[in-house]
Amino acid sequence: MFTKQLLSAAAAFSMISGVVSVGCDDATATIKSPADATQIANCDSIEGSVVIDRNAGPDIDIGGRLKEIGGDLRAENNGLLNSLRSDSLQTIGGIFLLKNVTKVSTLTFPRLGEVGSIDWATLNALPEPTFGNPGITKAKSVTIADTFIENINGINVDSLTDMNINNNRRLTKFSTSIKSLSNTLYVQANGLNLTMEMPNLEWIANMTITNVTSFSVPSLHTVNGSMRFDSNYFTTFIAANLSEITDGDLSFVSNPQLTNISVPALERVGGGFTVANNTALEKLDGFNKLNEIGGAVKVRGSFTDVQFAGLKDVKGAFEVVSTEDITQACKTLGSFDNSVVQGNYTCHGQDATANDDTSEASGDGSSGSGGNGNGSDDKKNAAPAVSASASSLVTLAALGALAAAFL
Repeated sequence: MFTKQLLSAAAAFSMISGVVSVGCDDATATIKSPADATQIANCDSIEGSVVIDRNAGPDIDIGGRLKEIGGDLRAENNGLLNSLRSDSLQTIGGIFLLKNVTKVSTLTFPRLGEVGSIDWATLNALPEPTFGNPGITKAKSVTIADTFIENINGINVDSLTDMNINNNRRLTKFSTSIKSLSNTLYVQANGLNLTMEMPNLEWIANMTITNVTSFSVPSLHTVNGSMRFDSNYFTTFIAANLSEITDGDLSFVSNPQLTNISVPALERVGGGFTVANNTALEKLDGFNKLNEIGGAVKVRGSFTDVQFAGLKDVKGAFEVVSTEDITQACKTLGSFDNSVVQGNYTCHGQDATANDDTSEASGDGSSGSGGNGNGSDDKKNAAPAVSASASSLVTLAALGALAAAFL
């Protein structure tokens, strides 16, 4: 009887002090201290989500017996956390979310292989996450934005829905073995010397690549939507096995160091074809098998030669304009007028304004279109505050339980 009284008293004290133990079956297990982390690490699995409190830190280790978190692993708006690790965790069923965790410098998950998705933003002190080999091999989407990460290795998923890598100013290398992306690859505003290697990528729906120094996709054979390269720093682009851009556009716009584009196997572009304001590009002759373009063609720049040796059908307009003398090229391309080209035909050189127009060729056959924008929406979840009256009732109940335990 006395034992029960002590337990009741302990429970009452815990209610008064605000100390609530975390359990393996909790819908949300909140880590407020290293002791909470140890308690969670002693579970084989957590059915719900694990949330790291904004005041938890500096070091949180959930390694031990814990192999699976059924929900999310989340840390947000925490300026105290220096390290987050687990040498046992293998699966996160939901989102691995880190946002505005400004001091975390160590992120170590050597056995983590499966996540629902990765969503990291505003990690101002993390140079590189540490995963094992082969690393993360299953995920639906990956977003890494506004971080100090210098190198991303260990994300080796076969297929993804989306990948968004943007505004990581120190990121200089990204290598991944991803084979397919069913929606969008978006890379923008990362480190000035970013080299990006995707040696196994075979199929993708859409990609937009910006501010990249080197981009390698040697296995890519199909783009289902659009493929855009804007304001990059590479000198050469080669996609040796790309044979079709099924429904969307192909564009190279404002890549100032680009001297060579080679896509020798490409036979069809379903939408528009744009090469504009690539001022170092003197010859456009890397599309010898290109047979059909489903939209318009806009080629504007400072080139001296333009060749489309295999082109048989352009559904929209055809425009070639250069700052240089392209009389011979226009003579050869002139046979396209009223035969290959179904829309308006234009070809002339020595035009000082040739690089000024960087709008994309229309994908539906008209003469041109404006640029496209990309945006993102941030969703914030605010926890409801507990009213003062409710808090008082809890405290009174706890005191009553304490008194009753000793009567």
